[in-house]
Amino acid sequence: MTTRENSASNVAPDVALVVAAAAEPAVEHMIEPVVAPAMRYRVKLKQTNEVYECLPHESMLQGMARLGRRGIPIGCLNGGCGICKVAVVAGAWEKTGLMSRAHVSAEEEARGTVLACRAAPSSDIEIEVLGKMQKAVFKGWP
Repeated sequence: MTTRENSASNVAPDVALVVAAAAEPAVEHMIEPVVAPAMRYRVKLKQTNEVYECLPHESMLQGMARLGRRGIPIGCLNGGCGICKVAVVAGAWEKTGLMSRAHVSAEEEARGTVLACRAAPSSDIEIEVLGKMQKAVFKGWP
């Protein structure tokens, strides 16, 4: 018998377990953090029934660009040119920046006409593409 076994045999069984457990090396357990998937809103284009997703606070135009269509205007992105004008048919949205009043009046904005580069969905949403962007976005669409 070794000294450790000898000393453990002279004590009560519960204490022997504690002594034996104390002699084992400590094992560290790494706990992986749980990362929740990012919330996404579905944006439906009324004219084609296509659906794309936007992250919270991402403009509708940024999400639309992921459709990969050539005519989607992504050159300006600051609300000044007015090409990305859309009408919100259903759902909620929030402003992400100033919209040029030369392109969207306060009355139009109150009715849901916005610049897609300056508006983000805050729920699932349906939009209708208006004006100059219609020709560019739907060119070659069946």
